[in-house]
Formats: sequence, C-alpha cells, structure tokens
Amino acid sequence: MVAAVIRDGERLLLTQRPPGGALGLQWELPGGKIEPGETPEAALVREIREELGVEASAQETLEIVHHDYAHGTNVEIHFIRCEVGAREFRAGAGIHAIRWAAPSEIDLDQVLEADRPFLVRLGAPAPDPKAR
Repeated sequence: MVAAVIRDGERLLLTQRPPGGALGLQWELPGGKIEPGETPEAALVREIREELGVEASAQETLEIVHHDYAHGTNVEIHFIRCEVGAREFRAGAGIHAIRWAAPSEIDLDQVLEADRPFLVRLGAPAPDPKAR
C-alpha cells in the first residue's frame, strides 16, 4: 500500500472512504494498492490520478509501517511525500469526501488505524487510552 503525504502549509490532505464495510467513512491519507510490477512511487502517482483526478509527483519515502487489523487484514504502507499539480480535486469512486486538516485538528478515532501512529508523529494528538 502507498499513502500520499500532501501538504498545504501545515495542513495535510485527507480522504474519506465511502460508507459500508469494516472501514467505511474512515479518514486516511490518499493512496491505495501497489499493483504487481509497480514501484511504490509509480503506484502513488497512479492512485492520486485515479482518486483525486490530478497529476502527482512522488518525492521521498518518509516511513514504511506494518499494521495488522483485528479483522485479519495485514498491510505494509509506504508513506511518501507527494506534490500535486493542482488543488482542485475530482473525487474518484473510492472517495466519499476530501478535506485539508492540520495534524493537531485530526480526530484519530475517525482515521484508519494503520495511519494513526504516522499522524501522531506529524503532530496529531494521541488518543487517550483511558477514554476508551
């Protein structure tokens, strides 16, 4: 999997999954699956074109994380800094909503589990384990 780290000043671009399924309506950094034979950078450029309708340029890989979801899915995510050619996005079929948010404004309870530790390292407030 690849995840685009797209910034506008201090804000990050987030996309929301469509309703339905175990991960419906969760927010995430945009991106998706790496196809066979594809590099993570090529996958990121393709996914941003498909999901947001804009051209992108993959920069450096910031982090690679592994996450095991309780429902059985295991993922490896390449978080890659990305520049986009436009700021007007056209949401693809796999996108319910798009928004910009400063890390400090992100409610991690509404974000995919696999993205949470990375977002905390960017400044999102860590969830309070006592509040659960």
